Amino acid sequence: MEVRRRRVSLLLLAIFGWWCACLVGCRAQLPVPARTDGFVYGGKPPAWGETVVVEAFFDPVCPDSRDAWPALKEAVEHYGSRVSVVVHLFPLPYHSNAFVACRSIHTVNRLNPSFVYPLLEKFFKYQEGYYNQPTYTKSRAAVVDEITKNLVVPIIGETNLSAYKAGFNNSQSDQAARISFKNGCARGVAATPYFFVNGIPISDSGSPLEYKYWISILDPLVGKM
Repeated sequence: MEVRRRRVSLLLLAIFGWWCACLVGCRAQLPVPARTDGFVYGGKPPAWGETVVVEAFFDPVCPDSRDAWPALKEAVEHYGSRVSVVVHLFPLPYHSNAFVACRSIHTVNRLNPSFVYPLLEKFFKYQEGYYNQPTYTKSRAAVVDEITKNLVVPIIGETNLSAYKAGFNNSQSDQAARISFKNGCARGVAATPYFFVNGIPISDSGSPLEYKYWISILDPLVGKM
């Protein structure tokens, strides 16, 4: 009986310790980036309060993120300057090459922000080659090299290659990709695609949304601007 009580006490102590650790972790300050996280589609920062802002959390090697982008892009272009889109990168931990992909996009952004969306769309187009299974036997260095040659260079050109490699390998691109992920976690993102409209999460996030769905959400909001 005494042994059983001791086991119960140890179990309760372990549970309490775990709870305290979680509580402390939740209170830890997230890194504050020098610039707001995310990439504005079209290059023009949203005028808060003057445009409807859609935030999308995408993983470049996630098929649902890939399938979600065309409808959102079409809807945003339908409204012109009345709707803005900001894409946040969210590398899902069970996609082996997601962090490398996100880091690549952050790196080209530092070279020229106009490279961001062409590279993101190139990842979407050729992402199947960078799924877990096709790259299972390849080293990380080999995958990075393939992404650089096959996806990045066609966007940035050979003249920017050395600058890209230096940027990819420095701590700034690594930190930027980590902040993007932590930003998503802090906002409750657990899957991609995940959407916010004017800061409010969309309940049907987690799967691609059709063009008609976006129109049904955005039309009333644009009408009130």
